[in-house]
Amino acid sequence: MNDFIIRNHWLENARRVPSENHDERPAGSKLTLIVVHCISLPPGTFGGKDIDRLFQNQLDPQAHPDYGLISRLRVSAHALVRRTGGITQYVPFAMRAWHAGESSYDGQPRCNDFSIGIELEGTDDSPFADVQYQQLAQMILSLIDQYPTLSLDRVAGHSDIAPGRKTDPGIQFDWDRLFELIAG
Repeated sequence: MNDFIIRNHWLENARRVPSENHDERPAGSKLTLIVVHCISLPPGTFGGKDIDRLFQNQLDPQAHPDYGLISRLRVSAHALVRRTGGITQYVPFAMRAWHAGESSYDGQPRCNDFSIGIELEGTDDSPFADVQYQQLAQMILSLIDQYPTLSLDRVAGHSDIAPGRKTDPGIQFDWDRLFELIAG
C-alpha cells in the first residue's frame, strides 16, 4: 500500500514546513524530471532543524562556520526524506522550487522550470538509510501516478543536471537499489 497520497500538490502524510522560496512555473511548462539531491546541516550532521531553517530563510549565520555564506541563499526543495524516513514538504509540487540552480537536462536549461526536487538527508560520501530508499521509491511512484508527464527514465541526480558544479546525491547513492525498489 502506498501512503504517499498527493492532494492539491501536497503529500497528505508529510510534515509541512512551507518555504517562501518558490514561484510559479513558466506558462506551458510540464513536469518532466525528478531530481534527487542530498543535504545535511551542519555538514555530516543529521536530525537537526537547520535544513528547515535554510529553506525558510532563518538559518543563523553565526551558528556554524559554514553558515555565513549559505544563510544568504534563497533555496528550497519540494521535499526532504530524513534518515529516519520522515518526510517534510516545503513547496507544493505544482510550484517551482529553487533547488537546481544553473542546470540543464537532455539539452533543456533551467531544470527548476520542469522538475521536482527531492532532498535526502545525507552527504555525498556516506551511505543512505534503507528507509530513505524505500520512502524515495514510494514518493517517485506517487509523483508519476499524480503527474503523468513524469517518468522513471527521467529521474536524475543533481550531479547529472549540474555536472562539475554539484556532486550530490554522491558516490554512495545506489541507483540500482532505488530502481529495484520502484520495480517492486
